[in-house]
Amino acid sequence: MISLLITLIMAVVIGAIGSAIAPGAMPGGMIGSMIAGFVGAWLGYLLLGSWGPVIGGFAVVPAIIGAALFVFLLGLVAKGLGNRAA
Repeated sequence: MISLLITLIMAVVIGAIGSAIAPGAMPGGMIGSMIAGFVGAWLGYLLLGSWGPVIGGFAVVPAIIGAALFVFLLGLVAKGLGNRAA
């Protein structure tokens, strides 16, 4: 039970850091940050592998880089869809 709580907290923290690094904002508040953390950890693992400190099942450095990349790409898609509708 405590490991699930640590995993969720780490996902929120990683997503928030990734959102702070990338230009634009991650919508959805804490839930959006959690999603960005999980997707960022997955994306970071695929692109960079597993290196650096591991906390709560997340390789922290690749997860933060992946979360920032995810938020950046999500901002580009949202901007593209916003321009298309106008």
